[in-house]
Parts: sequence; structure tokens; C-alpha cells
Amino acid sequence: MKICITSQGKDLESEIDPRFGRCKYFIFYDTETNQYEVVENPWREAPKGAGTQAGQFVASKGTKILITGNVGPGAEWVIISAGIKIVEAKGKVIDAINKAKREIE
Repeated sequence: MKICITSQGKDLESEIDPRFGRCKYFIFYDTETNQYEVVENPWREAPKGAGTQAGQFVASKGTKILITGNVGPGAEWVIISAGIKIVEAKGKVIDAINKAKREIE
């Protein structure tokens, strides 16, 4: 299963970025392979529509769970419409991943 976490840094020890559409990075973690991909958020500085565009991008990557701090209403609609579960969290990326993995099992 693919999990997307908004992150302030490029590794799993980074803090979760509380802003979905304007986060610094997206970390896509595959629970089956334990591999991850870091993608810099290209919409971080967008004048408008950052959340909606980010939501479409996250959905296009096959994400099933999104872990972040806050999602705006436009992005939330896109994400939920794509069948992605939104989980609000704080702390380190790795801790959120481990918690999600325990809940999946």
C-alpha cells in the first residue's frame, strides 16, 4: 500500500509538514517493499490552487493514505474523491509510517 506523508525534509526522520498544499516535500512510502520516494512539492509557491494540484498529484501516484497536518477544502474534496484516507498527524515521518503500518496489519 502506498502512503504519502507531507514532510519538511527529505528523509524519514524529518518532521511532518503541517501544510498539505504548500509542504516542502512529499514522501511516498510503499508498505510492501519498505521503499520510499521523495518529491519536492512543485506547487509550494503557486499563487493559488496549490492544494488542489497537489491532491491530483498525490492521487496520480496511487496513494491510499495521506498523512499530513492540515488539508484545505478544495484539496480535501480531490483527495477524498480519489478514495484516499486522510490522517492528520504531527511529529516525525517515520513514527507516522510505523503507526499507519500497525493499523493496516
